[in-house]
Amino acid sequence: MKSYWQKIQLITAFGMALLGIFTYAPIIGMTPVSAIPVAFTPPPPPPDRGAAGDRGGAASRGCGVGNQSVVALIPIYEQTLKQGETEAVSVTKVWGLTTQEHPTFWFFVPYKKSTIHSIEFVLKDESSKPSQTLYRTPVTIPEVPGIISIRLSATTPPLQVDKMYHWFLKMKLICNPQQPAEGESVEGWVQRVNPNPKLADSLKQATSQQRVGLYAENGIWYDALTSLAQLRLAKPQDPTLAEEWMNLLKSVNLEHLAKQPLLKCCQANPL
Repeated sequence: MKSYWQKIQLITAFGMALLGIFTYAPIIGMTPVSAIPVAFTPPPPPPDRGAAGDRGGAASRGCGVGNQSVVALIPIYEQTLKQGETEAVSVTKVWGLTTQEHPTFWFFVPYKKSTIHSIEFVLKDESSKPSQTLYRTPVTIPEVPGIISIRLSATTPPLQVDKMYHWFLKMKLICNPQQPAEGESVEGWVQRVNPNPKLADSLKQATSQQRVGLYAENGIWYDALTSLAQLRLAKPQDPTLAEEWMNLLKSVNLEHLAKQPLLKCCQANPL
């Protein structure tokens, strides 16, 4: 009799174990995998007055959609620097890091094609006097307002590590057909860095979406932005990528541009 009850207890325990497996396994399988939020960690900007610029965003002259003006998608740093013993001066620094020899730059252009007379992109080395223009090229005018990209040509000398370069996007606009074309421009800086060994190893093992987070967490703005923009261009309806795009732009106070269309434009046209 004792042996009989032992068998009953064993069978009952085994049945409960199986019930637990079948009960909980589907729950584990259905648990959603949350996307890791993209959070940009801004690195310390260059000291003194280095990297002063203008990323744009002021009210337009009436040409832009919604009274907007051209904007460079890049962080800004507002700093107050001492000038002498008593005087202080406010400086807006427009600057970001890249690991690429030929990085990509992103801009919001709110103007209709018929309003744009010309677009020009310029890259300068100002580490010595006189400054040296490394790259000057006209840019294809976008068909519609939106966010465009300009990649440095592979024929351009590669950016040197730890060196800062000054870029400009210059536009001529025809706001009034009865008046001459008006100029508008934004300017900022790019600095190339080598990722540390730990980051370099992580980037090699990461998926394309994970690389966005790695670049952002390590303050490498240009690469984080470009990596995510390319993913969004490939999957424009992906809600996770749209949320990450919003988070990334929000981290540099550009969330108002998050829903602007990403355009597969614009090609630099070598002179």
